[in-house]
Order: sequence, then C-alpha cells, then structure tokens
Amino acid sequence: MSLWRGLFQHHRREATPAARQTFARFEIAHTIVDFLAALFFIIGSIMFFSEAWQTPATWFFTVGSFLFAAKPTLKLWREVKLYRLGKTQKLADRVD
Repeated sequence: MSLWRGLFQHHRREATPAARQTFARFEIAHTIVDFLAALFFIIGSIMFFSEAWQTPATWFFTVGSFLFAAKPTLKLWREVKLYRLGKTQKLADRVD
C-alpha cells in the first residue's frame, strides 16, 4: 500500500500502545496550537482598535496565521508517524 493510500486510517490510532501515545501527544500539540492561534488573532483584533498598535497587531495576525497553518501540518505529520509505526509493528511481527 502506498503512503498516501495508507494515511488517515482510524484504526492506526489504536493499533498499539505506541500509536495511542503518539496520537495523544499530537492531539495535545494540535489543541495548544489551535488555542494559541485563536489567542493571537483575538489580541491582534483588539490591538487594531488603536492606530498606534497597528504594526504589532499585524504581527499578531501573521503569527496567528502561521499557527493556523501548523494545524494541518501537525495532522499530516501525525498520520505519517502512525503509518510508519504500523509498518514497524508488521516488521516486528514477522521476526516473531
């Protein structure tokens, strides 16, 4: 099976203790990034009420945008890692 066809399969999340731990860690990271992105956008929005704060507000929006872009990146990274964990498990099963 190719990498792209093997990604985003729900059963990989629960396949092994290592997969469950990996999935949990990435979910925590995703939640933190999501929260920070929202926080940066809220702060940037408030800063735009004052002309003196427009430049820092723009930076807050820029950082928030990068954080929002990190979310799908984290999900893809997680799925690739889970896919590779599954391949490692199959290899370990062959040795036994």
